[in-house]
Amino acid sequence: MALPPIMPVQNDAALPDAVDVAVIGGGIAGVAAAYYLAKAGQSVAVLEKGVIAGEQSSRNWGWCRVQNRDEREIPLMQRSLELWDGLRAETGGDYGFRRDGLVYVTRSQADMDRWQGWVDMARQYQVHSRMLTAQEARAATPGNDGAWIGGVASPTDGMADPFIAVPTLAKAARRAGATIHQRCAVRGLDMTAGRVAGVITEKGRIRAGAVLLAGGAWSSMMLRRHGVDLPQASIRSTVFLTQEAPNVTAGGMNTPEITISRRENGGYIVAANNRGRIELTPAGLRHARKFWPTLVSRWNSVSFGMGASFFRGPDAHMGRWSFDRPTLFEAEDMRILDPKPSQGVEEPALAQLARSWPALAGTRAQATWGGWIDSTPDAVPVIAPIDALPGLFLSTGFSGHGFGIGPGAGRLAADLILGVSPIVAPEEFRLDRLIDGSPIRQPGMI
Repeated sequence: MALPPIMPVQNDAALPDAVDVAVIGGGIAGVAAAYYLAKAGQSVAVLEKGVIAGEQSSRNWGWCRVQNRDEREIPLMQRSLELWDGLRAETGGDYGFRRDGLVYVTRSQADMDRWQGWVDMARQYQVHSRMLTAQEARAATPGNDGAWIGGVASPTDGMADPFIAVPTLAKAARRAGATIHQRCAVRGLDMTAGRVAGVITEKGRIRAGAVLLAGGAWSSMMLRRHGVDLPQASIRSTVFLTQEAPNVTAGGMNTPEITISRRENGGYIVAANNRGRIELTPAGLRHARKFWPTLVSRWNSVSFGMGASFFRGPDAHMGRWSFDRPTLFEAEDMRILDPKPSQGVEEPALAQLARSWPALAGTRAQATWGGWIDSTPDAVPVIAPIDALPGLFLSTGFSGHGFGIGPGAGRLAADLILGVSPIVAPEEFRLDRLIDGSPIRQPGMI
């Protein structure tokens, strides 16, 4: 049972000779940037080696949350929620966005202490999360006798539908004047006199005044080809979707054993906890020292192994490939990065679902899929100009929580490219913090 169908987006077959901005990557970061650039009157081409939202932008939980984010992301996520709120009226499209709230519950005093610390910190940003007493936590999880000692809840957070949201936004970008080019891999950057002058694709060259690299897990490989170091590694995740089932929560629920997200069609997106898998790869080994502190802090939430990703994929070693012949990006098994889901996830998770909510006993999985999460050492994205390659901008490394923040990230990238006052202060998202030799800040709550 593979990933459910993603809403298709009409393709523009003919490549433009030149655009103001070429966007590499058809996930939420690239598509949102293209939308806001096109709205500002820029000519934009979105170049995607596979299909719009084919990789991580359709393989996530759909959560759009401020709650429990790293402090550095809070202002941008708050602006993202405002943008999510307005997109339907602004574009006429359905994103499946709703603010039904998110709830976390626990039996651990350590969890409560961490959450209380986050809530205290977040008050300065006027965040609406609040701590739950044991009685309130039980009331927030009807039908679940989890013996909770408390929790934390955010009634203003919510979710959008990952199977339709980015394609819907891509259609809006196209109506605003952007062109969409699927199955059109970018082989590399076109450089003139030390400056980015466009892109070289499998279908030809496009001149561009600026280029935005929003390639997700592939961004680091592309930058390495051009001599820029981006510490980025990947975590493989497994998620599944249930058939229609009884309603036990209108929004998203996180318990120590399982995380569920209610979909409008009556099913749930389910993530069994402690299922992230780190595979040994050349990219991971290369940046192991920078990732080590974060890895130690997340030791109990990941597993380790080695697979085909060591030799093939975004974290493999590729060297300096030619732009004159087909690249890895054009290989049929790489057009859409589709990692195999971890084995043995569904049945234990469904059993846990039934133990947690007896009303969900007998619920079956409808589809199961794997995802490849692009992560930075401090779990905060890079959204910034690349000084070593003038004309290039980067939006990547969202570390598993990029879907919800996507509209704000796209708007920030667009603002930086346009040279206008940015939607939020961009300093926390600069690349230099990861490569200038200074201590890398450990991630906050993620």
